[in-house]
Amino acid sequence: MLIPVVLCGGSGTRLWPVSRQLYPKQFLSLSTKNSMLQETLLRLEGLDTDFDMAAPCVVCHEEHRFLVAEQLRRMGVDAATIVLEPEGRNTAPATALAALQCIEIVRHLGGVKTRENAREITKDPLAISVASPSGADPQDVDPVMLVLPADHHIADEEAFQHAIKQALPLALDGRLVTFGVTPRHAETGYGYIEQGEPLLCADGNKSGAFALQGFTEKPAAEVARQFLEQGRHLWNAGIFMFRAGVFLDELSHLAPDILSWCRQAMAGAERDLDFIRPNAAAFSSNPNISIDHAVMEHTTRGAVVPLDVGWNDIGSWSALWDVSDKNSEGNSISGDVIEVDTHNCMLRSERRLVAAIGLNDIIVVETADAVLVAHRDKVQQVREIVIQLQKNCRVECRQHRRVYRPWGSYMLMEEGERYQVKRITVNPGASLSLQQHHHRAEHWVVVSGTARITCGDKIALITENQSTYIPVGEIHRLENPGLIGLELIEVQSGSYLGEDDIVRLEDTFNRC
Repeated sequence: MLIPVVLCGGSGTRLWPVSRQLYPKQFLSLSTKNSMLQETLLRLEGLDTDFDMAAPCVVCHEEHRFLVAEQLRRMGVDAATIVLEPEGRNTAPATALAALQCIEIVRHLGGVKTRENAREITKDPLAISVASPSGADPQDVDPVMLVLPADHHIADEEAFQHAIKQALPLALDGRLVTFGVTPRHAETGYGYIEQGEPLLCADGNKSGAFALQGFTEKPAAEVARQFLEQGRHLWNAGIFMFRAGVFLDELSHLAPDILSWCRQAMAGAERDLDFIRPNAAAFSSNPNISIDHAVMEHTTRGAVVPLDVGWNDIGSWSALWDVSDKNSEGNSISGDVIEVDTHNCMLRSERRLVAAIGLNDIIVVETADAVLVAHRDKVQQVREIVIQLQKNCRVECRQHRRVYRPWGSYMLMEEGERYQVKRITVNPGASLSLQQHHHRAEHWVVVSGTARITCGDKIALITENQSTYIPVGEIHRLENPGLIGLELIEVQSGSYLGEDDIVRLEDTFNRC
């Protein structure tokens, strides 16, 4: 069985102000109408191998769990396993969690590799026997993992699938396969993988893969130019394929502490709705380390498959400009933009008109609460802006004016002393928690749809242009009983308007 494992961590700070801590780039629609997470899974559709492909296993941060679940739901992927990292510990511990979970999934299946059974078991991945099924072939309880970052752009999906099929026999044979991107220029912002001797298939023919000769972290410009001239080095894409058990076996020799802590974390895991919560104390004892540093740089089982697929990690605004559609002046334009005598720029507007005159090689990104203006050669320094925002405790580094919740979203429209105004959207059939506030009162005016309002011991339906009032301290709930979205304007007033002034008495989503 082949199980896609999507690593969905990362904060995407270099794509600020569009990417924020609570809504990072993997959840954004940047180069297509789909989010980067959705594109990561969509490019596997139609992959033709002798193995059935199970529902994906997604490893993400706890704060992003509902974003992941909702984006998968919109794709029709309703059987995924979602493993929640209590905190980020880089790719080696995250992949170890996924490997342990993937083995348990296939053990429960008893080696029967069918999509139907995979969908059934991933609905309840904690109810899994830890013993191998009687008479099962050991190979059948060791699935192949295809480990994918959630935030990369790949232009040639057919070539990508071909590379996956090249790697599969090697992974089945016990190799730890990484994928290296054929470099297009002497890039200093990526790590490099050096190819060794060609690897042969069982029939003696070349496999298209190479032995791993070595890794180099982001090199100096002169070294990068030498790598390009030599033709033996590939950009490190952070994509892997291996059997779960083989990876864990290597981990037991090369980084045994990581395996120990992750085993303890999964042994103490709890089920929360559709999510797997590893034990936080055990998992947080892991070092912060990548797969490369923990395993791939030291293993004797390594292999690398070259990728020439139009890969881009979308690691900066200039990288996004590279893969974006452009007009005859070389400008990538999104939103309400007017440009005059402007060339080779990215001009992105989300809410307001952006007008540009006489610009060359400039990035302009406008959101509801921030505007970024930077030279294309300086966009790596966006991270320094985010660091300053964090030091100053500015909310702009953490969230947008639109904040997503499992029931929908809200947008802050206006705020002042003792008041703020929000536009709230509630998904069909969704419900906010039964709650109360100690410091604020709320007025709700329905813009569209129908709201079911609980206020104290009264329940009422209100529709467009109708309103209601929630006094300070009153127990209340907002629900959308309809089949279309509910939108309303909320006016809050009181001495304290922070989001932490919520006492949840009942909650569908198990939030505190």
